[in-house]
Amino acid sequence: MRNRYPWAAWALLIMPVSARAADGPAVLGIPVDFILFAVTLLGVALFHRHTLYVALAGLATITLYKLTFTGFKEGTGLAGLAGHLEHEWVILTNLLCLLLGFALLSRHFEKTRVPAVLPRFLPHDWKGAFIMLVMVFVLSSFLDNIAAALIGGAMAHTLFRGKVHIGYLAAIVAASNAGGSGSVVGDTTTTMMWIDGVDPLDVFEAYVAASVALVICGIPAAMQQQRYSPILKHEHQDIHVDWLRLGIVFFVLVVAIVTNVMMNVEFPEHSGRVPFIGASVVIALLASVPLRRPDWEVLPESFRGSIFLLSLVTCASMMPVEKLPLASWHTALGLGFVSAVFDNIPLTALALKQGGYDWGYLAYAVGFGGSMIWFGSSAGVALANMYPEAKSVGSWLRHGWHVALAYVIGFFVLLVVMGWHPNPPHKAIPASPAQMSAPGGPLR
Repeated sequence: MRNRYPWAAWALLIMPVSARAADGPAVLGIPVDFILFAVTLLGVALFHRHTLYVALAGLATITLYKLTFTGFKEGTGLAGLAGHLEHEWVILTNLLCLLLGFALLSRHFEKTRVPAVLPRFLPHDWKGAFIMLVMVFVLSSFLDNIAAALIGGAMAHTLFRGKVHIGYLAAIVAASNAGGSGSVVGDTTTTMMWIDGVDPLDVFEAYVAASVALVICGIPAAMQQQRYSPILKHEHQDIHVDWLRLGIVFFVLVVAIVTNVMMNVEFPEHSGRVPFIGASVVIALLASVPLRRPDWEVLPESFRGSIFLLSLVTCASMMPVEKLPLASWHTALGLGFVSAVFDNIPLTALALKQGGYDWGYLAYAVGFGGSMIWFGSSAGVALANMYPEAKSVGSWLRHGWHVALAYVIGFFVLLVVMGWHPNPPHKAIPASPAQMSAPGGPLR
C-alpha cells in the first residue's frame, strides 16, 4: 500500500533540530530514535486495524535500541530503563485509570437517559448538533477533556441513533481539547503551567483562538452529521431519568476536580509521586458500585485502546528532545502540529523550562493541536474506543479536515486580536556567583 499520509513523518522529523544527534547514531543528521518513532506512527496510520500491535512493536524496538546503543536520560542499560519508567509511571498510571474510569462513567451517563431528554431543548437541525459541541466545550473548561469527550460521545450516540459521522467525532474531540485550553483546570498541560507559576489569566487568552476554532470546525461537522444521521426531533415517550446514576456521575467528576486542584495546586510536591487523580476516579467509581452496577463490559476494548496510547506516550518520552527552537509564534504554531503525534506533556515541560512564550498561544497549540489525528490526544483515543470506526487516520483527515483548518485560523485570529507578547520569566533565575559578587548585587 502506498503511503498517502506522510504527515506523521513530516511532523515528527521537524523536531531533530532540537535534538542532540551526537548522543547516538543518526541518518542525515536525524537521530535514529526519531526515525523509529516515525516508522511506528506511519505503521499506525497505514494499519489502523492493528494499531495496538504496531504500537507495541514500536515500543519494543525503540526500547531495545535505547538499551543497546544510546541509553536513557536516567542512565544506560536496564538500570537506565528502570529509572526512566520510575520517572514516567505516575503519568502512565494516571492516563490508564482516567481512560478506563471515564469509559465506565460515560456509560453511566448514557444510562441516566439524560441524552434522550435533550431533543426537548435542542434545535431539530444542524444547529442542535452544533450546540452539543458547545456543551462539550463548556464541560471541558472545568472537567478533564477525556471525560468531556466521552460524555459528548454518549450524548451523540443517543441523539443520532448510534450513527455518528467521523467528522463529527473529530469535532467532539476538538471541542473537548479547545474547552480545556484556556483553563488551568481543564487540561493537564495548562495545569502544569499553573503549577509552574504561570498566571491563569495568561492562559485564559487561549479562548480567543479556541472559540473561533470551535465555530470553524463545529458548523461543518454539525452539517456533516445532520446529513449523515439527523438529530432526534422528539424525545422518547415516558422517559424516567435515573437521578441516582446521574448523582454518581456528578460525584465522580467532583472528586476528580477536587483531587486535581488539591494535589496539583495545594500540594504540588506530592503530585508527581502518586497517580492521585486517576486513583481518585477509580475509588469513587468502586464506592458507587452498591448503588448502581457499572457496565464492566466496556473495559476490555477500553483497555486495549489505553495500552495503545500508553505505548505511544512511552515511545515519545524516550525521544532525545532536550530543547525547543527559539520561542516565537512560529514555534508555537509548529508545536500544535507536532502535538498531533508527540506527547504534549514533555513539550509543555520543555517550553516552561525554556520560557519566553506567550503562554496563551502555547496552551492553545499543544491543547488543540492533538485533535487533528485520532490518537493525537487522550480524548481522541478514548472516543475511538467508543467508536472503533474512528481508528483510521485517512478517514479522520478526510472527514475531519475542518479541525486542521480551524487550528490554523484560530491561531492567526489570536495573533491578530491579541498580538504576540512573550511573558517575562515567571520564576526568579538564580544568580551566578560572579553576578552576586558584582557591584550592586545580581545583574538585572
